[in-house]
Amino acid sequence: MTDTASRDDGSSPTPSESATTGRTPEQVAADHFAAEETVMPHHAAAGASATSEAPPVAAPFPLTSGRTKGYDTDAVTAFLEHARVAYEDPELDPSFTSAAVREWSFPLTRRGYAVGAVDAALGRIEDAFAARERDAGIADAGVDAWVAAARGSAQEILDRLRRRDRQKFRRTGMMRFGYRVDEVDMVADKLAAYFESGEQVSVEQVRQIAFRMQRRGYDEAQVDAVLDAVVDVMLAVR
Repeated sequence: MTDTASRDDGSSPTPSESATTGRTPEQVAADHFAAEETVMPHHAAAGASATSEAPPVAAPFPLTSGRTKGYDTDAVTAFLEHARVAYEDPELDPSFTSAAVREWSFPLTRRGYAVGAVDAALGRIEDAFAARERDAGIADAGVDAWVAAARGSAQEILDRLRRRDRQKFRRTGMMRFGYRVDEVDMVADKLAAYFESGEQVSVEQVRQIAFRMQRRGYDEAQVDAVLDAVVDVMLAVR
């Protein structure tokens, strides 16, 4: 097991709460990209005395304490700067998309940034990138084509989710661990109901899904890929 953690959303305001204020995705993104500017640099300012004390600057996220680990502050700062530049000029890094934001991970360290707070910000940044991608797709192909593509993706996901219980995903080998089959099947049924009948499920709930492990469980990569696809469709039709 490595010391790198995947994202796990916290309790900060959700993207939908931000949306109710009438703010644009660009304004939402700007708030979080600007957070890295409040972090103290690790080098002295040009011309500054090596013995002078810099004024205290608030960190953009809470820091962990004691034995609790958080995301490495330098890694988070670098990511925020990268995301800000990519958002302001998409041509600089076309590969930096909403999916890239969702898959990003950071090393865990003591005195790191609180995982929940950073993850909540990442969720809002992902939403901003997804909104821009949706607008670009609609402008390029038209609303009807965009909706048709989203429906096609949703149907492919639903076909997978509606497979028989205990057969929805590939299983791991006899001596390997995977996601608990009963828990994945339960989530799959709930997501299928979302696509079929509009059962209430939010993007934030999907992002927070986690499963316990078992021998001969479902293949993690395959399950995660379907959950990512669910998020993509949900963001596409917001």
